[in-house]
Amino acid sequence: MTETAYCFKKLGLAADHVGLEFKALIGKSLQAMGFTIVDYGVAEKSESRVDYPDYASLLAAAVSTQEVEAGIAICGTGLGMAIVANKYPRVRAACIWDEYSCRMSRQHNNANVLCLGGRTLNSFRSVELTHLWLKTAFAGEQHTVRIEKIDKIEKNLLNPIRNR
Repeated sequence: MTETAYCFKKLGLAADHVGLEFKALIGKSLQAMGFTIVDYGVAEKSESRVDYPDYASLLAAAVSTQEVEAGIAICGTGLGMAIVANKYPRVRAACIWDEYSCRMSRQHNNANVLCLGGRTLNSFRSVELTHLWLKTAFAGEQHTVRIEKIDKIEKNLLNPIRNR
């Protein structure tokens, strides 16, 4: 199972000052295609430097509580956004850089937050990879067992005494 219809309909977007331009391009592209977009900042008029953890947290909390189905986060490399987002329950954020990492993040890891680098990709690639990510379905099968193991680890870390 590789590409299907789009896997999510309601998406959150977040970026720091470096990812602001890509966030705007991706958001416009997805809205034109009928996606519901919730913007978690940074504001489009912002010209000052901001800290990615603030915006990654807003987006990851929304994915964790299922306010949105999935999210797209953009900073300089995407790595900082992924690190922050992965602190939240039920969030599986993946920083991708090419078609293979993009597909695998969905097929094998069932990632629900896509992290992109505003300094590592160009705007065309960021939109192209976002569309690929949104079309790629989770493969299931043996990967389901692995995701369940990740969920169990997360549950034990959130409540170490009661869940062992």
